[in-house]
Amino acid sequence: MNSKTLILLAIAATFLSFATHLSQKNSLSGEFNPKKDLLLVQFDCKTDVDDLHTVAAFATLLTDTNFSSLKYHAVAGTYGIQEGLYVPPNDLFQLAFGSNWTDAHNQSGAAADKVKVIVQERLDLQGDIWIAEAGQSDFTALLIEAIQKDLPEINTAKRIHVIQHSDWNENSTSPERLQFVKENADYLKIPDGNAEGNGTPGFRDPEFTNWKEKIRNPDLFEIWKLAIDLSNQYNGKDGRYNNEAVSAGGLDFSDLSEVCWILDQQDIRDVEQFFNLYAH
Repeated sequence: MNSKTLILLAIAATFLSFATHLSQKNSLSGEFNPKKDLLLVQFDCKTDVDDLHTVAAFATLLTDTNFSSLKYHAVAGTYGIQEGLYVPPNDLFQLAFGSNWTDAHNQSGAAADKVKVIVQERLDLQGDIWIAEAGQSDFTALLIEAIQKDLPEINTAKRIHVIQHSDWNENSTSPERLQFVKENADYLKIPDGNAEGNGTPGFRDPEFTNWKEKIRNPDLFEIWKLAIDLSNQYNGKDGRYNNEAVSAGGLDFSDLSEVCWILDQQDIRDVEQFFNLYAH
């Protein structure tokens, strides 16, 4: 086989890969409707500090005029069966989201009941629920169970859309709860946000260290500063996962790839392009 044939085959494979990603997105039961739908962003915060960077990146996205009126709610502590210590994020969540978040750490059942009330408001208005799982599916299972119990008329398999990007997150979910979510929600696994060029943004870059030069909004600067300080405080400490991109002084908000997919921003290439677009 000559080199020209190899090149043509490589191009064809790349095109097929991107076409597959496109068909995956179109296979969802509809697209996110900003006028009616609710975005839930669920963070496990155990034991990787990348969630802290993702919180700051999501707050950055919210400052853009295209998303300033986005209906969203954040949830902390949506971890599964993984071992290791929690990364306390409450101060950062409060700074980034005000009162628009729920603490599920050590109180997952009560948190699911609280979030169910928020979800019901959107469902009653004929909106769908889109869940970006920056973590495992255990909390999602509890939430769906609560919805099915109190709102049996809701077809969760059509109205609840779950986006996951990580094999590790799936493997760290209780197997029975992961299966429950896959059977009772519109579940989609997208390419991993830790890598570039696979059809989703690559938001992990150990060499991107100049975030201070990119952010001009003073409120955003404070959010990023706290996220960086907390991640440096807890990264690799007391047996927690050592995120090498963070220890190198770089950034990792790979979980935001799911939010970008939901909001049809999946064509963002990498960390630098994200800051150029949204760090106003």
